[in-house]
Amino acid sequence: MTNGVIILAVILLDRVTKWLLLRFFEEGESVAVIPGILHCTYILNPGAAFGLLEYRRLFFIVITLAAVAAVILFRRHLAREGRLTQVGVDFFVGGAVGNLIDRIETGYVIDFIDFRIWPIFNVADIFICTGVGLILWNMIRNERKKKISS
Repeated sequence: MTNGVIILAVILLDRVTKWLLLRFFEEGESVAVIPGILHCTYILNPGAAFGLLEYRRLFFIVITLAAVAAVILFRRHLAREGRLTQVGVDFFVGGAVGNLIDRIETGYVIDFIDFRIWPIFNVADIFICTGVGLILWNMIRNERKKKISS
């Protein structure tokens, strides 16, 4: 898959899950998927992960647009970092744009995945975290390869 296809697939998956939630749930409603373990709980998050920096809508919009611009500007350099980094960046950008759409439309991010022992999150958040993890893992792996070959 090309970078654009992965990014679009992440955005589409995020948007479809949020659309389904909005269609079948009222804000604040919670349904047990696996009682006591996994619930679907519809909340509007005014901040970032864990509710940090609440009500900083413009800040998050600017930061997200800057991150996407940086990826576009540095795409040639990122291509040299290997496929794992490219996929990680695509996951990150797709997730960031998914949440950006929420912020622009409503001022909030729609969250619904609720494990009860962790703050409620969404599909975009999963891809953001997975993307950052892939980037870091590939950086560590590449550094180890450099040390071994030196």
